Amino acid sequence: MPQGSLSFFRDDPPIRTNIYVDGFNLYYRALRGTPHRWLDLGRLADLLVPRHTIGRIRYFTALVTSRPGDPTQAQRQQAYLRALQTVPNLTIHYGHLLPKTKRRPLARRPRTGPRVVEILDTEEKGSDVNLASYLLLDGFEDQYELAVVISNDSDLQLPISIVRTRLRKEVGVFDPSRRRSFELHDAASWYRRLRRGPLSASLFPDTLLDERGPITKPAGW
Repeated sequence: MPQGSLSFFRDDPPIRTNIYVDGFNLYYRALRGTPHRWLDLGRLADLLVPRHTIGRIRYFTALVTSRPGDPTQAQRQQAYLRALQTVPNLTIHYGHLLPKTKRRPLARRPRTGPRVVEILDTEEKGSDVNLASYLLLDGFEDQYELAVVISNDSDLQLPISIVRTRLRKEVGVFDPSRRRSFELHDAASWYRRLRRGPLSASLFPDTLLDERGPITKPAGW
């Protein structure tokens, strides 16, 4: 199938489509520091694959904890996760963050004393495995004709290839990074960059409601 094709004609019945979103990959590749963080994934799905029937949106993430330098980080994430839960047919799947101590060289080396420092970092674990697992499971259960993956993670190359070659289903990739993933490009039925236009057109209203009350867009977003 040609790269970039969505495999439908105007008179064809809508294609049953599932969306798989690598949350941390999307955030750090396309959303951080932009006005697009308050992103409505339901609206985005409708814009990315118009005239398709969206059966399910799966969003893969991990819960963050606030740090002294960013005391409202967890609060902002909780507001966004609440907003996402108002999207029909969207399910949130959680991995976890693994704290790690790393050694890094100083940018300016002193004449005397240590030239490296220890820093506390976190590494997200589980999202890629969870995404791959549900991509395969949903395919085996024939829940979709087309799977759309939003990620730049080359570790997804194998499950995408299995869905295409063994299950004979289409898998499209929207890459949120500026750097092309050649592995995903070669594995997918079609491959596209996730551009700013659909992101800017897919924002939640500043305030929305759920059963707990109002949900307000975090300050600075």
